[in-house]
Amino acid sequence: MSTENLPQSPEQPPRKPRVALVFGGRSSEHGISVVTAGAVLRAIDRTKYDVLPIGITQDGRWALTADAPDRMAIIDRQQPSVEQLAESSEGGVVLPVDPANREVVYSEPGSVPKALGEVDVVFPMLHGPYGEDGTLQGLLELSGVPYVGSGVLASAVGQDKDYMKRVFTSFGLKVGPYVVIRPREWQQDESAARKKIIDFAGEHGWPLFVKPARAGSSFGITKVDDLSGLDEAIAEAQRHDPKIIVEALLRGREIECGVLEFEDGPRASVPAEIPPVQSHAFYDFEAKYIDSADGIVPAPLTPEQTAEVRRLAVEAFEAASCEGLVRADFFLTEDGEFVINEINTMPGFTPISMYPRMWQETGVSYPELVDRLVQAALRRSTGLR
Repeated sequence: MSTENLPQSPEQPPRKPRVALVFGGRSSEHGISVVTAGAVLRAIDRTKYDVLPIGITQDGRWALTADAPDRMAIIDRQQPSVEQLAESSEGGVVLPVDPANREVVYSEPGSVPKALGEVDVVFPMLHGPYGEDGTLQGLLELSGVPYVGSGVLASAVGQDKDYMKRVFTSFGLKVGPYVVIRPREWQQDESAARKKIIDFAGEHGWPLFVKPARAGSSFGITKVDDLSGLDEAIAEAQRHDPKIIVEALLRGREIECGVLEFEDGPRASVPAEIPPVQSHAFYDFEAKYIDSADGIVPAPLTPEQTAEVRRLAVEAFEAASCEGLVRADFFLTEDGEFVINEINTMPGFTPISMYPRMWQETGVSYPELVDRLVQAALRRSTGLR
């Protein structure tokens, strides 16, 4: 029988990829993660993607949140929170743990769980521990859901300044002098651990920077000018992380460079310079996000210096097996040598943040940057690669 004259069912239009934007989290960078997510919600192309905002509260609950970027900003020096955006104070979002099923479920006590649909890619806008450090990435690998940014190993290395520096050194990248105090050292012999730092100061001089080994956005960092401020600085760092790192002062200019994954591999942006901030001891959280300290984009470097720092930024990206994006931070020392300080696998991503600003100057707008990151994640599979 001919089917020529039978009514034909119209073809269904292809479904738009669904992006789960995950933000907030349990770290001290919770608020700035919410701000970052607000900027991405404004910029992402809604004609190209469906977006599902999911916030993680400060106690770890995954909440369905309002798609309300205007409420996700720093107002009167106060940071926003997921708790302010959550649709419910009790409901929770659950990701699938079966790689064959990408359907997200929302449930509230006493109610029938509600399916929220499948998720094609997760965009984790989390900073610091419990999100940027490989923990969330491991969960997504188990779930079989592609995600933006680096995998488990690179995320963990990028969060831990101790092992990050070890990786860079093994690949021939120059790092500054540092010493690490692990929790067990401090617990077993506090005086010996303190002496280790004092001996380091005797070799490299004051001031020193005492930092949590696995925190970002300059939380818990203290510039210590002499022995009298050491104990207070150690206590402040340990408030964020029981493992601390102490770094010698490097005299020179602070230079940053962004790396972004393109179809043919990672490329570096034009670099930026962070000038000394007169009202702050160093480029801390307040200077970055509250007082909006200006960086210079592009950095006033020679063509040779610009080419060199861009090359080194990509080398750092490759050394740590990164994916998606990285901001690499360097010192240009007084003798003209670039020394890498650290990488950030999920750098500040607000409109005033240096990473988007560097790419804007390189020719990649904020919306295009978001799109490229999502597309890079969709091209990758989970698992070994």
